[in-house]
Amino acid sequence: MAVKLRLTRVGKTKQPQYRIVAADSRSPRDGRFIQIVGTYNPRTEPSALKVDNEKAVKWLLDGAQPTERVKKLLEISGAWAEFGAARAAK
Repeated sequence: MAVKLRLTRVGKTKQPQYRIVAADSRSPRDGRFIQIVGTYNPRTEPSALKVDNEKAVKWLLDGAQPTERVKKLLEISGAWAEFGAARAAK
């Protein structure tokens, strides 16, 4: 099973909010997911981003592939740097 870290859209029409989830790559965008890793709200100023870095790093170490947008969000939250340090320590 190929796992991806990606965004799932929640919220009302024209008021998007997103969850960062670990999901099977074959499942639809807003379909089944394995675990919620964080949230992202682009409508606030500045954008609100909450990421559980421990969960994100665990999934990355287990081989989950982030999408381009999620990778940028993980870089902002610091989870990507933690992943790099953890991978170098192995």
